[in-house]
Amino acid sequence: MMRSILVQGGRDSAMASRLDTALALARLHQGHVTVLIDTPIERFVTVDPYGGTYVAREAFEAALAEDDALAAAFAGRLGKDDVPFDIVQFESAPIEAMALAARLADLAIVSRECGYAGDLPLETCCPVLVLSEGVVPHFPLTSACIGWDGGAEAACALRAAVPLLRDCPAVRVVTVLTEKQTGFPPTEALRYLARHGIKAELIELEKGNSVEETLAAAVHAHQAQMLVMGAYGHSRVREFLFGGVSRYFLEGTAASAPSLLLAH
Repeated sequence: MMRSILVQGGRDSAMASRLDTALALARLHQGHVTVLIDTPIERFVTVDPYGGTYVAREAFEAALAEDDALAAAFAGRLGKDDVPFDIVQFESAPIEAMALAARLADLAIVSRECGYAGDLPLETCCPVLVLSEGVVPHFPLTSACIGWDGGAEAACALRAAVPLLRDCPAVRVVTVLTEKQTGFPPTEALRYLARHGIKAELIELEKGNSVEETLAAAVHAHQAQMLVMGAYGHSRVREFLFGGVSRYFLEGTAASAPSLLLAH
């Protein structure tokens, strides 16, 4: 069950999608929603040529006042719903604030455009649901794909996804065949899901131009609402230099899944 749901709070246009998704999941799992509002103090710090550090205090205090007003607006909005909630405020860097608040969360929800969606799964133990702007997944899901390469990251993501896959009639474990197959075979993923009452189909595909493009084509063909995948299965340096599946779906314009569930 996902009963403690953390949401990236903000004034951006994608906030409504994040909040509606969190509320839908909280109702489904009888859960609690935490909205995090963050004003990093580092944005208001300047360093002079002699090494002195200064805080633009008036601007910072004005930003905090705006955050207080935003928190009150969220409280007014959420107070009209039937979901328990709280609102927390931080003054840390965004990813640090989210990681701290997610220590006892079952799920963190962010937008693809936040700038740290790919890094957050490395900083926290809870899975991260990444939404595209304007997309609110409907639960229970009607179609979902699990990207499976047999690695520890994929297994972690699969375990984390179980509460979201319940009652989904079309779950597919998608593996792209490469020259060297390592790790747990995809049949083990099917067995694991079956133990949780989730019937899944195995899709094995020959690699096309790349693993990520082959996986994206499968997600699109099956009209999956969600793609479950491990985050950064290779080193982050390699991901940066050569790209990778995680980076492709987070940053590429061809990302086919309207939402991603990432875990590391």
